[in-house]
Amino acid sequence: MNRFRIIAAALLLQLCAALAVQAEPIHLSAAASLKDALQEIQTAYTASHKDSTVQANFGASGALAKQIEQGAPADIFISASEEWVKYLADKQMAAPGRGKVLAGNQLVFIGSPKAADFTLEKVGTLQRVAIGNPQSVPAGQYAKQALDKAGVYAAMEQAKKFVLASDVRQALLYADQEEVDGAFVYKTDALLAKKATIILTVGEDMHEKISYPMLMTVAGAKKAEAKAFYDYLSGPEAKAVLAKYGFEVAK
Repeated sequence: MNRFRIIAAALLLQLCAALAVQAEPIHLSAAASLKDALQEIQTAYTASHKDSTVQANFGASGALAKQIEQGAPADIFISASEEWVKYLADKQMAAPGRGKVLAGNQLVFIGSPKAADFTLEKVGTLQRVAIGNPQSVPAGQYAKQALDKAGVYAAMEQAKKFVLASDVRQALLYADQEEVDGAFVYKTDALLAKKATIILTVGEDMHEKISYPMLMTVAGAKKAEAKAFYDYLSGPEAKAVLAKYGFEVAK
């Protein structure tokens, strides 16, 4: 009897260990502007990969990178700029040979339709303009670059005209609820607005190229499930969803 109990206990332990490995989630940290598209991609992936689960964390790219540096679980990181991917790579937290660009985007200025025909110089005449905090939000960094190039950023900052948002979705919300005169967001975010409309598309020559590089962390490279999802993100199914939400994807 004791022998059978020992065998049963050993089998139970093996089963529990197998289930624990199977149930370990894929940890995804991604820029807030990707939230809707990635949630749809995540749903489609887990529907066809029954043994996989994805736990996603969305926010400002800089804030997410700092969280990962401080020990937050992350297998895959998708930033809205090269800066924060490089930040983690410099900290030796990125798996070698596991970097690629997921998609691209455009910077736009949104607000009330009555404010149509605005240029970047005219944005400087407004009283309250929402941008992502340039210290951690790539959309805010791109907006700062554009306004600097237009010669109005310093004066607007001195006049305290900026309402700093924690991420691009908060900037979108400020404009959509008419709490500001306008906001700089990505085109994909603007398409989700209920009230605010695009009143200016910022020229690509006014800021650094907008792209979404992604990396696999050292921890993620040790997980087969994370590798499979990472590869799926750059596959045709995921690209179709990204394109549907207005992102620029490679053919």
